[in-house]
Amino acid sequence: ETITKVLYPNDQGEAGKALRLKQQFLLVSCSLQDMFRLFLQRVSDVTRFHEKFAVQLNDTHPAMAVLELMRLLVDVYEVPWDRAWEVTTKACAYTNHTLLPEALETWSLPLFGKLFPRHLEILYEINRRLLEVVRTRFPADDGIVARLSLIDEHGERRVRMANLAATGSHTVNGVAVLHSELLKTTVMRDFAALWPEKFTNITNGVTPRRFVRLCNPALSRLITDAIGPDWVRDLELLRGLEKFADDANFREAFMKIKRENKRALSKWHEDGGLPSFHPDALLDVQAKRIHAYKRQHLAMLHAIFLWRRMQHGEDRVPRTILFAGKAAPGYRFAKLLIRLAHGIAEVINTDPKTKDTLKVVFTPDFSVKVGQRIYPAAELSEQISTAGKEASGTGNMKFALNGALTIGTLDGANIEIRDAVGSDHFFLFGLTEQEVTAQKLSGYDPARLLEADQELQEVIDLISQGIFARNDRSLFSPIVESIVHYDEYMLLADFRSYAKCQEKVESVWRDQREWARWAILNVARMGFFSSDRSIREYCQRIWHIDKVIVP
Repeated sequence: ETITKVLYPNDQGEAGKALRLKQQFLLVSCSLQDMFRLFLQRVSDVTRFHEKFAVQLNDTHPAMAVLELMRLLVDVYEVPWDRAWEVTTKACAYTNHTLLPEALETWSLPLFGKLFPRHLEILYEINRRLLEVVRTRFPADDGIVARLSLIDEHGERRVRMANLAATGSHTVNGVAVLHSELLKTTVMRDFAALWPEKFTNITNGVTPRRFVRLCNPALSRLITDAIGPDWVRDLELLRGLEKFADDANFREAFMKIKRENKRALSKWHEDGGLPSFHPDALLDVQAKRIHAYKRQHLAMLHAIFLWRRMQHGEDRVPRTILFAGKAAPGYRFAKLLIRLAHGIAEVINTDPKTKDTLKVVFTPDFSVKVGQRIYPAAELSEQISTAGKEASGTGNMKFALNGALTIGTLDGANIEIRDAVGSDHFFLFGLTEQEVTAQKLSGYDPARLLEADQELQEVIDLISQGIFARNDRSLFSPIVESIVHYDEYMLLADFRSYAKCQEKVESVWRDQREWARWAILNVARMGFFSSDRSIREYCQRIWHIDKVIVP
């Protein structure tokens, strides 16, 4: 019961780590044994397993599948090692979803051996054979041997699950063009040197059935009335909407639907005891997992910056800034960001000078179902991660498909979305991945940058002084220190570019005819980002299977 109670439990303590590893094994083992159960009903030769089943490792959480598949083949079905390894590597493929080191799982070797002694024996043998190949390919290069090893020997010995997944798979793919390129040049550089033929890219996609037709029925009807119903199965047909971007009646209907979706979201908020907001205000949304690299705090700094300017009488468009997302159980910094969002909302929403023109809202308990309420209502989609950190993102696709314009960096699938919708219909800001790297190498100093920007310093000071923490000066000090002393995710380097880009957002927003035209063109040009296309690419390039026609 404990193992199956909560998916991805808090793994800060040793008991949590053991529980999480047991959970990963249970899910992997049950899945593989069920595959064999089904397979053996029709085929008696287990060495043909890979002909019937593709085992896609979705990040490193199921990487134990490589070891468990080998255990089942060698120990249970008595297949010789070499043949078992051939079946395993032909069955398994690995999708990497992140470049962040903390997400490339490693496990303490003593813990791993205590829980799974037989799997550790199998791991040692895989590693022995791997390193033989590496030493043959790269003689006298002890560095690459150490980096490719399935065991990290630095400090406490640890099992590297990403190395295991890459070794035991026939294909390794990233989920956006930039991400796949960075995968080959950074975290998987040595594997790409060893097996360049393994690496490919398949950009993520989202299903139009759920994320347009189901969650946005009014927009779906408008699209169907304009171009027919087949777009739901062939999203590229949305191109047919382009000619309606200059149709006044269509633009009016499109914006009316958006306003009604905002009104419905506001009412839902109000019914749940949350702040409502005016449907005529620009709805600016950042809805995604709470994480420092996704830079929710950059948008929060901007909210404070806007509030201060509006207090001083600057004319800005009415705006609702909506945050939504969850923090991992043990991720204290992310939870502190959620607390900061609430603190900012508490102050700004009660300021008599600005409460009618600026609102900050946090939507709790974010989930797919909650997202289905938010995506249709959003007008500005915040995709503001530090360049080079986001693998792909799918929220960016869901927002754009529902007619939100994107403000974002050249990161993850933002790059491909910008290429698709047109650079003139995308609010671009910030450093590129190469510029981020160059600044860090040259000795990036956030404190010096802050000294040169008095207005930004005042924003940081308001947080430090406890204005958003009911006068508790210490509550948000970890956030302030992370920005002022380290700024690992380059908030200060990108802030002015971001603020300037938000002025451009407001300029376009003031011309509702132009905003509607941009939004319609965004929807029309998002056909590539269908999950149908991405799954078709997995079928063709990784699983090597044909589609089955169901009469």
